[in-house]
Amino acid sequence: MADRDFYEILGVPRTAGREEIQRAYRKLARSHHPDVNKDPGAEDRFKEVSEAYEVLSDPETRRRYDAFGRDFRQVPEGVDPAAYARAGAGPGGRAGWARGPAGQEVRFETGEGIDFEELFGGMFGGRGGRAGRGWGPMPGADQEAELPLTVEEAYRGGRRTITLPGRGRSRTLEVTIPAGVRNGQRIRLAGQGGEGVGGAKRGDLYLIARITDHPRYRVEGRDIHVQLPLTPSEAALGATVAVETPGGEAKVKVPPGSSSGRRLRLRGQGMPNPRGDPGDLFAEVRIMVPRTLSAEERRLYEQLADVSGFNPRSESGGRTRP
Repeated sequence: MADRDFYEILGVPRTAGREEIQRAYRKLARSHHPDVNKDPGAEDRFKEVSEAYEVLSDPETRRRYDAFGRDFRQVPEGVDPAAYARAGAGPGGRAGWARGPAGQEVRFETGEGIDFEELFGGMFGGRGGRAGRGWGPMPGADQEAELPLTVEEAYRGGRRTITLPGRGRSRTLEVTIPAGVRNGQRIRLAGQGGEGVGGAKRGDLYLIARITDHPRYRVEGRDIHVQLPLTPSEAALGATVAVETPGGEAKVKVPPGSSSGRRLRLRGQGMPNPRGDPGDLFAEVRIMVPRTLSAEERRLYEQLADVSGFNPRSESGGRTRP
């Protein structure tokens, strides 16, 4: 991934607040998500945007990034940012000194391809080193990853296998998705984040649920919206018809005289809610006519046209003759 500034990636100033960062991320994530954008470079761009958001959305991680730049994950806690900057650390830097948390000076060489784990590892248990030489164990960082879900998966919940990329290897995890998970909800996997140093525990992994677009359903909060196709006679006379929901088939009562656009509410048929009332399902009436008519159908429609005084284009939207 290109060594670009995270603020530049999201297109926000360094003074941007949390909400501004979140808005920028959501806009870019929607634009570059591989399920939406089929451009060959979209996936890499999406990962770049997600990494930038992961860092800048967390106040503590952002503070370290502002202090140490792209090397913030490798710099141990307690290193003085001013001394680090004076030493010229980072790509294209020079040899210098940084001050550790116990007051000792630590020499490092900087430049392209620097491996801070190798340079500092012996001080806190990395690469065969031993913890306790002033630095002490360092817990792993919390991490975030996107978890795309279909509406049905979000509705039902259940077990899901995910694969996360890593440095030189990938990890496969079993995830329990709660039924009725909301778009943007964080699912915590304790101890599955960044590796700790010197025997310290790993950080946590937070999966951000992203409900993908669906050809039939539209989710708003815990409410589900779906179109309800009706024949002209069902809409005019009323009927009880079946409607597909993520939880299976449900029956909806159509009142007589229902026009296209009318919304029929099915209470409790939306997304489940483990801690309260479920959402509702809204079925929007859409009147459909056959593309081709049989001879008998044509005769009956023509007869109806002769006897009906209904004109939907009149100013009153009602009958124009008795």
